[in-house]
Amino acid sequence: MNDQFVTFNVPTFQHSTPGYAFCTYFDRNYLTRGLALYASLVRHCQRPFSLWILCFDDETYAILTRLNLPGVHLISQQEFEADDAELVRTKATRSRVEYYWTCTPSLPRYILRRHPEVDLITYLDADLYFYGAPQLMYDELGSGSILIIEHRYAPEHAELATTSGIYNVGVMVFRRDARGLACLQWWRERCLEWCYMRAEDGRFGDQKYLDDWPQRFHGVVVLQHPGAGLAPWNLSRYDLRFGRSGATVDGLPLVFYHFHGYKAVSKRIVQISGPSYRISSHQVRWLYQPYIAALKQAECRASAGGWAATHGKFDIEFDDVRKGLMRQRLFLVDPVWLGELIWRLSGWRLANWELEEVADRAFAAGEHGQARDLAWHLIRRNPLVLRRKSVVAMLLHASRSAETPG
Repeated sequence: MNDQFVTFNVPTFQHSTPGYAFCTYFDRNYLTRGLALYASLVRHCQRPFSLWILCFDDETYAILTRLNLPGVHLISQQEFEADDAELVRTKATRSRVEYYWTCTPSLPRYILRRHPEVDLITYLDADLYFYGAPQLMYDELGSGSILIIEHRYAPEHAELATTSGIYNVGVMVFRRDARGLACLQWWRERCLEWCYMRAEDGRFGDQKYLDDWPQRFHGVVVLQHPGAGLAPWNLSRYDLRFGRSGATVDGLPLVFYHFHGYKAVSKRIVQISGPSYRISSHQVRWLYQPYIAALKQAECRASAGGWAATHGKFDIEFDDVRKGLMRQRLFLVDPVWLGELIWRLSGWRLANWELEEVADRAFAAGEHGQARDLAWHLIRRNPLVLRRKSVVAMLLHASRSAETPG
């Protein structure tokens, strides 16, 4: 993976040479993620591809123009908005991110209207990264017109479906036929009407509109492959394994991972994901570290095009950084071996805290036998828990109960 930015050899998509047609959008804040996505497509696409990138600022457009990446077609924001007065009118009522979401259905529609050679257009979020061939998605789509992916929440995150929706916008495929175009037009109209970063009347951004698509539209295929759509919110429900031939999810190849919540805090510290998601040290090593390496190379590539990184001093207090590292909220990327060690140690501490909470709940509920067993298990894992009054109380209560005649 270390040489993926050295050379790009991606034939331009042509009507006579069937290939993939992708589109995405981002501004300077997601530029390196967009470049990492592109590099992963170069590595894993087994056919030629085109990637249309909607640039939401002039800097991104200028840098990508200078880089002149094979297979990439740039769309400036001015060009995108030029003949779309309905879309432009929404800008005054939406935040920057809300406007980006409003544009999501308009981007694949824009490409289908201007490029008759494209039969299938695939929208990709910029924070995706491919670990395997995307062809598996198209095999499932078959003759269908629309492809969507469920969040497939792990049980501990199932309540998110109420606010964030059943399906994820991260990857969507639309075919140039009556069913695909009708769905895309309906979605665009809904986003023009309402697209905000809040849950309201069964809506949330551009995403919750997808909830009833399998019933509302014909030709909708819900992707079933477990290796497509892996993300922090569903990691714990799958058997994820890593080997020399690549990663597998429930025995099937990992296609792509959605790095939701990932962001740089400084040049050496990153936030791995959102605070409610648990990522194991094994997953950090095999999923996140390759992505971190790809982002570093993307930063070098972007710098060659004139991009200046905004890394500076910590924008949070040192004590908050320390707590973040020890609570698996932040990850040290330089040196990465130390970051991995800290992540393992903090995971061990968190597991002990969680086990102690279970023991406390069992003790409070009068399940003293279970509380005693858990207390002994905690002591075997870490004798220092004997400093905790609650653990000592469990053992004393168990001892008194054993001495009391039945």
